[in-house]
Amino acid sequence: MTDISLTEPAALNVRAATARKVGVGDARFRLIAFLAAVTVLLIFAGVIVALIGGALPAIRAFGLGFITTEAWRPAREIFGALGPIYGTLITSAIAIVVAVPVGIGIAIFLTEICPRFLRRPIGIAIELLAGVPSIIYGIWGLFVFAPWFQSWVQEPVIAATAGIPVLGTLFGDPAYGIGIFTAGLILSIMILPFISAVTRDVLEAVPSVLKEASYGLGSTQWEVIWKVAIPYARTGIVGGGMLALGRALGETMAVTFVIGNAHRIAPSLFAPGTSISAAIANEFTEATTPLYTSSLIALGLILFVITFIVLTCAQLMLRSMEKSAGK
Repeated sequence: MTDISLTEPAALNVRAATARKVGVGDARFRLIAFLAAVTVLLIFAGVIVALIGGALPAIRAFGLGFITTEAWRPAREIFGALGPIYGTLITSAIAIVVAVPVGIGIAIFLTEICPRFLRRPIGIAIELLAGVPSIIYGIWGLFVFAPWFQSWVQEPVIAATAGIPVLGTLFGDPAYGIGIFTAGLILSIMILPFISAVTRDVLEAVPSVLKEASYGLGSTQWEVIWKVAIPYARTGIVGGGMLALGRALGETMAVTFVIGNAHRIAPSLFAPGTSISAAIANEFTEATTPLYTSSLIALGLILFVITFIVLTCAQLMLRSMEKSAGK
């Protein structure tokens, strides 16, 4: 009894000390996590302030006309962002339209159809595409893909659509190989790993009991994929697509190589154009006047706003989809 009575106070002291240490550790962890979150917000705010400050001379000089004007003449200090905005949006749209169906198809193949011994090698090979530097895509696109695309796609398509309303305009001359459509295709290859990887992960998370129940009711494999797996994973699929869209909007080097770098809006998707990131990368070292530099910074601010709007809309859409699904 004596030993027990002597050890009880010591045990209580040890417990109290341990509780104090745990409390101090939790407080430090909360403080570090809070500082990390605040740091991210401060960096975000600093980027916005720097862009706005640098773009103010161009905004004062051109106003809203900077966004609605196509002319870009540095020698006369006339700058309009409509051409780069158009090129950015169209190339990103082409990339998403091409990459999303292919990426979803790859994910379905890897999760539902592909033999088990091939799933890992194919998955790794596709994900390795995300690690290839963008400048490599640009060099390959300029020297390999563009000549092939000109000879085997552009020229036959131009000949086949000549004289057809709308199509003849969208896919008309010139056939240079490089251009807006080529840039969109290169972007689709670059964002494909993001879409396929995210889609594969969400499809693998579909409960097997749902698939087994559907098979038990007599559904075919296509019906299980289309009516069970895809609806269950649609939120993740949309999220992967929006992540890829954010990458496509800001891509620079690969687009710079193959888009043609022409500050104009042409009706043909095969014609050369430019994007916001490509214009900044090409001309920032040539900006010898304050207004020229400010106009390029204003392009960066516009790209920032476009990306922010796209990601915000994606978050709102994902929340709406989650609510409608009852999650």
